[in-house]
Amino acid sequence: MRWQLLAVFLGSTLRLAVPLMLGATGELVSEMAGVLNMSIEGMMLTAAFAGALGAWATGEPMIGLACGIIAVMPVALLQAFLSVTLRANQVVTGLGINILALGSTTLAYREIFGERSRDLIPGFPQWSPPLLGHIPVFGGAVFQQVWVVYLALALVAVTAWVVRYTAIGLVVRAAGADPRSVDKAGLSIVRVRYGVVLFAGFMSALAGTYLSIGDINTFTEGMTNGAGYLAIAAVIFGNWRVGRAFGACLLFGAATALQFQLPDMGIPLPTALLVMMPYLLAFFAVAGLVGRQTAPVALTVPYRRAA
Repeated sequence: MRWQLLAVFLGSTLRLAVPLMLGATGELVSEMAGVLNMSIEGMMLTAAFAGALGAWATGEPMIGLACGIIAVMPVALLQAFLSVTLRANQVVTGLGINILALGSTTLAYREIFGERSRDLIPGFPQWSPPLLGHIPVFGGAVFQQVWVVYLALALVAVTAWVVRYTAIGLVVRAAGADPRSVDKAGLSIVRVRYGVVLFAGFMSALAGTYLSIGDINTFTEGMTNGAGYLAIAAVIFGNWRVGRAFGACLLFGAATALQFQLPDMGIPLPTALLVMMPYLLAFFAVAGLVGRQTAPVALTVPYRRAA
């Protein structure tokens, strides 16, 4: 019985950490290049609604995924235009986009879906890799996931490799550490920063559509519930390193999974405390209580080319 509970807990941790992994990976690359993309939350919510709408209208989850990605790209371009081209305050613009996304998706949801039930939205089927799914006790509980979970793990690994070992990663890191040197090398800081914001938008789109058509197969108002902010906190918690941010996402996912596991284990803890656990951990990260953080030097600093 204990091993079964552990297996369910591990599976739930992985499932709940996936949107955070995707959002945090995109946010990390964006921040490495000097752009604090606070609109991750709004992008995820936009994708969750567009993905649910596309899957509901066509009956095809893959079309819903495509709709989610397409819907987020204009939002990412808006964020890049405001923060890179207009050099607006990155925190203010991001929060503004988040508020706009919350209001627009809520209105559209009420107008289109109304009181329709969740079973009107088809989702991705679950799948387990060969051999892993046949592991006793743990196979079905841990590895029986939708394919987006494994895509997320692959994207995190590939991003870590690109950032650390390739010329693209070197340029991204230099854009956040010393943008003037990148400019002197003949590379466009504007293009680099537009590119990382669009990458963050793509990863946020995957995270949002996973929430609505990969995890619970429905859309509810404000269903991201601060997942975008947790992704940003994971970047800080992980000290702007892909591996550590990945671990922070797993930690936040585990804290969320405990909301469902502890009552089943007979551990009487207040529900409110369980709900706030991931956000409490995020607070400790942002407050700098988990060690010294070293942010990119040019983070949130608009680049102005010298005359």
